Amino acid sequence: MEPGNGTQISEFLLLGFSQALELQPLIFGLFLSMYLVTVLGNLLIILAVSSDSHLHTPMYFFLSNLSLVDICFTSTTVPKMLWNIQTQSKVITYEGCITQIYFFILFAVLDNFILTVMAYDRFVAICHPLHYMVIMNPRLCGLLILVSWMMSVLNSLLESLMVFGLRFCSDLEIPHFFCELRQVVQIACSDTFLNNMVMYFITVLLGGGPLAGIIYSYSKILSSIHAISSAQGKYKAFSTCASHLSVVSLFYCTSIGVYLSSAATHSSHSSAAASVMYTVVTPMLNPFIYSLRNRDIKRALQRFFGMAGTQGTIILR
Repeated sequence: MEPGNGTQISEFLLLGFSQALELQPLIFGLFLSMYLVTVLGNLLIILAVSSDSHLHTPMYFFLSNLSLVDICFTSTTVPKMLWNIQTQSKVITYEGCITQIYFFILFAVLDNFILTVMAYDRFVAICHPLHYMVIMNPRLCGLLILVSWMMSVLNSLLESLMVFGLRFCSDLEIPHFFCELRQVVQIACSDTFLNNMVMYFITVLLGGGPLAGIIYSYSKILSSIHAISSAQGKYKAFSTCASHLSVVSLFYCTSIGVYLSSAATHSSHSSAAASVMYTVVTPMLNPFIYSLRNRDIKRALQRFFGMAGTQGTIILR
């Protein structure tokens, strides 16, 4: 990539949230705590599902994949930000920035696809309960995850490669805590029309498409629940998808809220602060949403820690 003065771009500057030095320890402690809670919480979900044979079902298979993606999603941005705060540096290399863009888009889109697949799983479970295990067989579940990965990889590869075609001049400051694609495109000094068109098209296609699928699935689910005669049956049917609906609402509301607020205020720093909601807070809350009201997850965690405690006692003896 050749900038205006003919020298090779080697690094960008991530401005983060605040330039005040006295706030850096507070920001560091806050994000480190949220990151550790996110990794630990989602890792416990994965361990609980993998260690308990009762949870080897399509719903929990997709949940464990969602937890893995959430760990990777948060790990794409937060560790670099923590490192920059600790070293009092704002630098990210050009290669590191492109890599961060690639993996951020990859896991954001993959998160979106898995939530859509989980909505389809709940649709089949409630609307076609007698054929659930036939339809949601292991082969289909694996295929859905594989297709989600492939589409996410191809999309992130396309958008990352398009950044290579941009020229950057003297303004190399990114008013964000990570290399967010829109912010990087905005500071380019070459024509970004094609990049913007591709971004808008992909946002509508890969954002609006899955959202439409989720809305359609839940419209059918609500119709099926409404047709159930007993109140207890309605509650039981709705409770099986309440956690997923909460996560979907949190993910999409925060994501849409970020882009609406940034478009309304035109403030990059407010956009960076709002981005924390779907990049850090949502992945952190997902394990709590799925475990607090889920008896199966609670029992699996109790068995897991019980087994770990028993093994530890045997080793000590």
